[in-house]
Amino acid sequence: MKKLVNLCLWFVLFVLTIGQIQAQSFEKQLATLDGVSGIEKLKSDFYADKYLVRINQLIDPKHPEVGTFTQRVIVAHVGYDRPTVIVTEGYGAAYALNPRYQEELCRLFNANMVFVEYRYFLESTPNPCNWDYLTAENSAYDLHHVNQVFHKLYKGKWISTGISKGGQTTTLYRAFFPNDVDFSVPYVAPLNRGVEDGRHEPFIDNDGSKGVRKMIRNFQIEILKRKTEVVPMLNAYCKEKGWEFRMPMPEVLDYCVLEYPFAFWQWGTNPNKIPSLSSDTKTLFDHLVSISEPNNFAEGQAYISFFVQAARELGYYGYDTKPFEKYLTIKSSKGYLNRIMLPKDLVGKVEFRPELYNKVYNFLKDNDPKMIFIYGEYDPWSATRVPTFKGKINEQIYIKPGGSHASRISNMPEATKKKIIDQITQWLSE
Repeated sequence: MKKLVNLCLWFVLFVLTIGQIQAQSFEKQLATLDGVSGIEKLKSDFYADKYLVRINQLIDPKHPEVGTFTQRVIVAHVGYDRPTVIVTEGYGAAYALNPRYQEELCRLFNANMVFVEYRYFLESTPNPCNWDYLTAENSAYDLHHVNQVFHKLYKGKWISTGISKGGQTTTLYRAFFPNDVDFSVPYVAPLNRGVEDGRHEPFIDNDGSKGVRKMIRNFQIEILKRKTEVVPMLNAYCKEKGWEFRMPMPEVLDYCVLEYPFAFWQWGTNPNKIPSLSSDTKTLFDHLVSISEPNNFAEGQAYISFFVQAARELGYYGYDTKPFEKYLTIKSSKGYLNRIMLPKDLVGKVEFRPELYNKVYNFLKDNDPKMIFIYGEYDPWSATRVPTFKGKINEQIYIKPGGSHASRISNMPEATKKKIIDQITQWLSE
């Protein structure tokens, strides 16, 4: 019996030792990669080997003399023989540091993960912060460099994926570097053609049922009717949060009300949460800010880098003010993003460039890359989803019925989910 116990203990120690050697081996492999300036072991509920690494990137890939910055990349290693998912995040990468985080395709196909924080967000921001170099093309070069660095470790199939602005990034990355990956899965990725594209407003006006749309409209009007009561609440709320604005508080309220239906449909809010119009003003106010937070319009918000890109080349959405004209303090919302949401030093200096839209549109029209696009039926960003071109076999678009911005492969109807997984499985085996 004693010999058996000793044998079991020896086996456990042997397995632990092998695991430590393998982890050390992978960490050493990371250290050999060109441009890696830092490696930090991360905890994970799913991966034995998860690391934060920092990659040296050119601020301007076409002009190296401008200088460099470090880009945060999170790597989760499963095996050198497994496929690799490069996550083209459109914002910051902080949430991927969480031990419980696992990207959907990595989970479904037991794949390695290379998660890339977008330039000019959080720890991947050049110093000094010169907005001239925050372009989609430069972000594509960032991803191309990361791809080339990790291709030295991972020789199998590569998949690019991202959500929302990250999905936009997946798509534009494919347009700039079509051969970097074997196929792509962008989630809820818009393809906007202007700062105020013009397709979102009519889309929202037809979202959901007529009854729900009426409830939303009536709620907006009721809030505006009670503006004298609501504005002091909004002022106190924003003061407590430490938010400041470059417009008076009544105008902040206007924009929160105009934003409300977009935010409502984007995240699939349950209509039952809309309070009765006879509710007290505090109840109405609490619901408003739970859906349409005013910090979106505040100075120095976390997404200011996105707004710079939206104004310059990614595009955005406008508001339909006609139903509320007699209640609004603002005379017009036209040009609001440039006026109130850009850094002060860029106000009046940023013009939209249609070249990116044209490049991505023409790439999808003239080619048939292996790409699976996931959208939600009610998500306002679906108003500017990629077009459906005739004769395409590899470009595939799936829309979740009643779905929001949270539409994923895993929450698709079972038949659709199976079709998508079978298609990806086939591509991985080719």
